[in-house]
Amino acid sequence: MPPGIPFIVGNEAAERFSFYGMRAILMVFMTQYLLGSNGELATMSDEDAKFWMHIFVMAAYFTPVFGALLADWLLGKYRTILYLSVLYCLGHLALAVNETRLGLAVGLGLIAFGTGAIKPCVSAHVGDQFGKGNSHLLGKVFGWFYIAINLGSFLSSLLIPVLLDKYGSQVAFGVPGILMALATFLFWMGRNRFVHIPARGPEVFREAFTGEGLASLLRLTPLYLFVAVFWSLFDQSSSAWVLQAENMDRNVFGVELLSSQIQAANPFLILVMVPLFSYVVYPAIDKVFKLTPLRKVSIGMFITVTSFTVSALIEQAITAGGTPNISWQILAYVLLTAAEVMVSITCLEFSYTQSPNSMKSIVMSFYLLSVAFGNAITAFVNAVISNPDGTSKLEGALYYWFFTGLMLLAAVMFSIVASLYRGKEHIQESVSDPEAEAEGTAFNG
Repeated sequence: MPPGIPFIVGNEAAERFSFYGMRAILMVFMTQYLLGSNGELATMSDEDAKFWMHIFVMAAYFTPVFGALLADWLLGKYRTILYLSVLYCLGHLALAVNETRLGLAVGLGLIAFGTGAIKPCVSAHVGDQFGKGNSHLLGKVFGWFYIAINLGSFLSSLLIPVLLDKYGSQVAFGVPGILMALATFLFWMGRNRFVHIPARGPEVFREAFTGEGLASLLRLTPLYLFVAVFWSLFDQSSSAWVLQAENMDRNVFGVELLSSQIQAANPFLILVMVPLFSYVVYPAIDKVFKLTPLRKVSIGMFITVTSFTVSALIEQAITAGGTPNISWQILAYVLLTAAEVMVSITCLEFSYTQSPNSMKSIVMSFYLLSVAFGNAITAFVNAVISNPDGTSKLEGALYYWFFTGLMLLAAVMFSIVASLYRGKEHIQESVSDPEAEAEGTAFNG
């Protein structure tokens, strides 16, 4: 195992704790805790809060392209991650000290740029630690990388809502900020263990828009457009599903859960499903037919359709006056998480292997634009369906059925486009001693 991997994985776990902890309470904060400039409550409507949430997530996944260019053109991945992590910490600070819309806008803006800009660099930095000799470990390491993400997410999704409920928003937003500072420190500690791929300067722009660089982007873009619809549905687990949980019986084994805590089901299930799929499900399917990366994604997208079908049925029951038990939403999470394993992890690895060696961060950022586009779809739909009186043109289950149909259409179209895809794999020839790397010498001491 490359020596830098533990530092990257530890950094990712702490950083994801900070991000998902903050995100777990965002809907509840905006609809129940937000203050006006006079210090009085000035909360948002459900539709406004969903719009803000998805605009924030869209921004967080749009900015990766800037981070990728900064890394590949000027700073290299290590410096880009380190410097922008500091900006990220300042965003958490803004949320913790200012509970108004101003603090919300400044904090979310800084966090969106910080987390977004480092995101493609971290994923590509993982891949950079591998060469031809150990590239067979890449898929499993990306799996463990994803486990680190979800371990941090699981713990924070349980803890931070409790802190908000018991101690208020300043403490609840402050703790994720502390974890982000820890993540930055862990990453700095690994500076002499990493393989450092130097920035390529202006050459990166020529490579991105000519030859194999341009060809790889053109091949991948149609796939990413349909994957965006998956993210449009998936990220509603932190918005629409939280609001739905408010109207459900959240008693689990005698414990009343907070609506924002239900999100912890996703990272917990990831921790179970990643090894289950890697060692049981995928080998079993491979015995029936060859399970290529794009086939994994196709299957995952169809599974997503079933998860939102469950959500639509839950909403129908609520509209009819019932109070369904939260176990039904857990079922939707099981299906959605299975889809995530097949779509998200696969796309991370696939994007890395399909990009030229000098363009790993840029191609990763283009993949992450699919998440931004997916959240833009959700934000746009919520803006269009919102009536002036706060009601919605897609009331109740109609909202969920709309997205279910959209996902079904995207899954069918993706399967067709994927069957026509002809790619080219790019893996580094070798990995040299980290301390012998030219860029790495700048970080000794």
